[in-house]
Amino acid sequence: MDIKIQQLSKSYGLQKAVDNISFEVKPGEILGFLGPNGAGKTTTMKMITNYLEIEQGDVLIGGESVKAGNLKRHIGYLPEHNPLYLDMPVLDYLEFCAALQGMDKSTIPSRIREMVRQCGLDQEKHKFIRELSKGYRQRVGLAQAMIHDPEVLILDEPTTGLDPNQIVEIRELIKRLGKAKTVILSTHILPEVEATCDRILIINKGKIVADGSPELLRKQAQGQQVLQVKIEDGDTNTIYQQLQGLSTVSMVDILDAAENRFEVQSVSDLSSNRAIFDLCVKNKWLLSESIPFETKLEDIFRDLTMN
Repeated sequence: MDIKIQQLSKSYGLQKAVDNISFEVKPGEILGFLGPNGAGKTTTMKMITNYLEIEQGDVLIGGESVKAGNLKRHIGYLPEHNPLYLDMPVLDYLEFCAALQGMDKSTIPSRIREMVRQCGLDQEKHKFIRELSKGYRQRVGLAQAMIHDPEVLILDEPTTGLDPNQIVEIRELIKRLGKAKTVILSTHILPEVEATCDRILIINKGKIVADGSPELLRKQAQGQQVLQVKIEDGDTNTIYQQLQGLSTVSMVDILDAAENRFEVQSVSDLSSNRAIFDLCVKNKWLLSESIPFETKLEDIFRDLTMN
């Protein structure tokens, strides 16, 4: 099921938490929803799941407004603060959640077994939730979000409290689920977004400030291709002049004259890789290094959210 956010707004007193935002998420797509604290991420996710009343605009899931109130069975939601009944055993809690979702009683036991397996809860399944570590409690939260096999998953900080091995396992699980579901994933861990998400949406002060794949956001932030090259067997000044003369190159800087290292900036929307390679072949120079400079997602995030 697709998700369409249409001119969504929400205020708390005089503060505009979400300010007239619109975007879509398609089935089979994992959207990374990023923003600093207080940017409006959690408020948006709560309105999508109908846990919070929509002030203005609308959210359509599969073409139907969440205001109708009958779409929760299609949504799996893991809130930022994972609400669990600590005095319940894990298996009893999952059975309780399945019943709340209106699942057929005959299918509940097999579905619980599947969630225990997928979320890595087998060794802890007979414990009370209060006895679990934070990481395992987070796994129980994921299991309850997926117990009814929803078409839409809304995950707010799903890997909070997990150790590195658990994070990798949950990432892989989310990627597998994302092939058949529509997933919105909120996190502060930027490498997790790159490892898991097909697309990134950045929100700041209630407004969308960026939307695209990690590669597209880097390209937009960087604007022009930048290469760091090392060219051996030639005179530094000669190499510099001939690099500067390439039609695809807008600027050349000498980084290290002793080692013939240069920074080459290409003309906007052009690549200089082949031109540099052909130049070296023509002059019988050795191109021993050609390293593309890549704008980090962290830098893009800071640039967009620091104002």
